[in-house]
Amino acid sequence: MTNSKNYLNVPYAEKDAAKALGARWDPAKKKWYAPADLDKALFANWLVDTSVAKVTARPSSTKKTLQDVITHAADKNFVAYSGELPPWN
Repeated sequence: MTNSKNYLNVPYAEKDAAKALGARWDPAKKKWYAPADLDKALFANWLVDTSVAKVTARPSSTKKTLQDVITHAADKNFVAYSGELPPWN
């Protein structure tokens, strides 16, 4: 069985344009779709490509190191709890 709905990624600001071309709203999935009997080329800007998963890798320059995460106490008498021995012994 062929898919009778071609789901679209339609931003809210462009919903009226998609509707004018014949797109319909699927309330169950809360997505716009183009019925199969309409030409897909009309909706090329909004077509969802389900055949390829889009994965974007984070650039290595944005990875945080441990030194980026460590914070230091303002109080010189502060003793951090290591999780092994209580700091008061």
